[in-house]
Amino acid sequence: MLGAIEAGGTKFVCAVGTKDGELIERIQIDTEKPEVTMTKVIDFFKKHPIVALGIGTFGPADIDKTSDTYGNITSTPKPGWADYPFVETMRSTFNVPIEFNTDVNAAALGELMHGAAKGLDSCLYITVGTGIGAGAVVQGNLLQGLSHPEMGHVPVRKHPNDTYQGRCPYHGDCAEGMAAGPAIEERWGAKGIDLADRKEVWELEAYYLAQALMQYILILSPKRIIMGGGVMKQAQIFSLVHEQVQELLNGYVALPEITEKIDEYIVPPALGDDAGITGALMLAKQAL
Repeated sequence: MLGAIEAGGTKFVCAVGTKDGELIERIQIDTEKPEVTMTKVIDFFKKHPIVALGIGTFGPADIDKTSDTYGNITSTPKPGWADYPFVETMRSTFNVPIEFNTDVNAAALGELMHGAAKGLDSCLYITVGTGIGAGAVVQGNLLQGLSHPEMGHVPVRKHPNDTYQGRCPYHGDCAEGMAAGPAIEERWGAKGIDLADRKEVWELEAYYLAQALMQYILILSPKRIIMGGGVMKQAQIFSLVHEQVQELLNGYVALPEITEKIDEYIVPPALGDDAGITGALMLAKQAL
């Protein structure tokens, strides 16, 4: 039995499952202060004898195994979680191998092994919700360098008719500042789910998301792009993103995946909301 944790800013999902990606049992726990949430997490896994654990977490997080603070959530504004020793806390109770990464990297791994990118050795997973984050698998390996990717904060050009200044506390009008769920609500005065029939909302959203995707395509050249998160549940946005990406690239990446079959290249997650927890299970498999 493998253990998996998808640690989010609002909720934790804990599960046990098999190395084949089958989820056997799970629970959902509110993200409160660590002493409350982690007690419930540990209690869950005490009921299930696991041989390895995979953790996909909100960040920023230290995923460098050579670092003194490896396994920590680092500079998050989430009360109580800054510099939290996640891996050390779990290891002090469970003497099993642990693999630790970001939630979006985990989701990318889940979609690669059991979802929309199955059979490929490369994909990019982007979540568009309360924030924007992305993870990637390149030649079968999760992308990691100096730290984990922070692709939600790439710069984007403002639409000439958009007077909104952006809400990222670090960069203002980066992709997250212009296109995450809270930016939609602040700009239009309503949540995205209540704006489903307003085409201008989603045309502007696609304008910003397509700019981010263009940069990812030009730099990483992923073999598939999977777009998840609450905002992307507005199904009408995918065709608008497809059109905008093609327009921005303007034939420069002259591959059929872009020019002819973009609806098969930029897709929703095949695992739906289970991409992250399935990926965490695959991290546990790697830990073995």
